[in-house]
Amino acid sequence: MIKYIGSKRTLVPLIVQLVGGLGQVRTVADLFTGTTRVAQAFKGQGLHVVSNDMASYAHVLGQAYIEADARELDLPRIERQLGELAALPPSPGYFTETFCERSRFIHPLNGARIDAMRPAIDALAHNELERAVLLTSLLEAADRVDSTTGLQMAYLKQWAPRAHKPLELRMPALLAGCGRALQGDANALVRTLEHVDVAYLDPPYNQHSYHSNYHVWETLVRWDAPEVYGIACKRLDCRTTKSRYNSRPRAAAALADLLANLDARTVVVSFSDEGFVHRDEITAMLEPWGEVAVLPVGSRRYIGARIGIHDPAGRKVGRVSHVRNTEYLFVAGVGAQDAVHSCRSGLAAPPRARGGDRAPVVTAPPD
Repeated sequence: MIKYIGSKRTLVPLIVQLVGGLGQVRTVADLFTGTTRVAQAFKGQGLHVVSNDMASYAHVLGQAYIEADARELDLPRIERQLGELAALPPSPGYFTETFCERSRFIHPLNGARIDAMRPAIDALAHNELERAVLLTSLLEAADRVDSTTGLQMAYLKQWAPRAHKPLELRMPALLAGCGRALQGDANALVRTLEHVDVAYLDPPYNQHSYHSNYHVWETLVRWDAPEVYGIACKRLDCRTTKSRYNSRPRAAAALADLLANLDARTVVVSFSDEGFVHRDEITAMLEPWGEVAVLPVGSRRYIGARIGIHDPAGRKVGRVSHVRNTEYLFVAGVGAQDAVHSCRSGLAAPPRARGGDRAPVVTAPPD
């Protein structure tokens, strides 16, 4: 999976455990799916999952990992297509000029290969899901050789060691089972979305826009050669594409509107203590579901925040205010209290999480 601020990689086992403690669950909606990590975990449990996100790159990931059924895809053909793409000679174009020369997100040698592969994907793919799998492979390959700290607001002053490695296409780890991948505004979507057993909500929680933070991946998927601005060569529409959740005056009303129109038996909300909406406000919004329980989980801030702020010459300026934050998992609906209590008990001796990271630990006493 691609590097992503706000990723729930270390929280996935805990979220799955929470949902598993809610009784019989067959359908789940992940309305701000991002990289689809959480949605993939639900699908891996045999649930029918609906993923949604506004971003084009997130929609492609949703098509590949959530909507596509690995048992129904022609995997040998996709392997051959990946081989054909890998064999294409470099052909520097818009991507290389914009993101490798005018800016330094990807080394020009890999940028020229991306310029060759990206239009070829549209020509090779037999259908939308096959195209999504090929695009996912290219996205993940580009992410493995980028030269950032995980955000595309800026790039490293010197090339990261991984940036010199050759771009390598791999078959994505596709899952059996079917789901739906949607692309739209979550607040509009919930007004027509069919009833689900569980809705998982992980909305943007502060001023940082995912559209700006991952503008390179957005352009790689859209392949629309947009006009750009600034040292980071952001898409011009980064100036106008803003979420209500990125606005302090509008965030609480947006979340309240979403919850008021959501048709779900149980709701799980992930939100940070760095967010615009306070814990008590979210708890009050969830009261119509009956039981409400909150699980605070400590985590490290993203690497860019831990590194600190530097001037163009590379000198450190200012001070990092904090390197850890608290993520709140709110659960509302029948069985919420029991599910959270079970998780607290299970976290007394945290197991090892995927990727060697220690599972998150509860940082506050039970409510």
